[in-house]
Amino acid sequence: MSSQEFESLLLHHVDFLRPFAFTLTRDNETAKDLTQETLYRALSNKEKYNVGTNVKAWMYTIMRNIFINDYRRKSRQQVIFDHSPNDYFIDHNQSSVSNNAEVSMGLKEIQLAIQQLPEIFKQPFVLYYEGYKYNEISNYLQEPLGTVKSRIHFARKLLKTSLQRY
Repeated sequence: MSSQEFESLLLHHVDFLRPFAFTLTRDNETAKDLTQETLYRALSNKEKYNVGTNVKAWMYTIMRNIFINDYRRKSRQQVIFDHSPNDYFIDHNQSSVSNNAEVSMGLKEIQLAIQQLPEIFKQPFVLYYEGYKYNEISNYLQEPLGTVKSRIHFARKLLKTSLQRY
């Protein structure tokens, strides 16, 4: 097959490539670039084309491979390090002062609300709050796992209603 025939064969199938490129990229300009790169690669690899094969499928494969390779290359290059000075942040040198009195007052109210829970809900909730897992609490209290989960859930609901301010 001569170069002229091969080029006309490629140009005849370009209209089929554009929608496929848009499907891959979801961007019109990037789809045009992908189509152009596909045509370039097809022309530069003319010797790899076997006469009689489906040229449209061959070009689709080239386009898909280009897209996948570009996607992988871009995903590896997503890390951006910003070494610029942060002079543009408004008041970035100022620090905030925490109000320990407000924090301790809030903690006291939360602890009081936990202590006022019914014993059936308080014990599993306190264990869960201390970091035990559901199955550990279930084994310790010798209760079914679902029962422990529901009691913790109801304890949370009761705390939420009693601590409306937070």
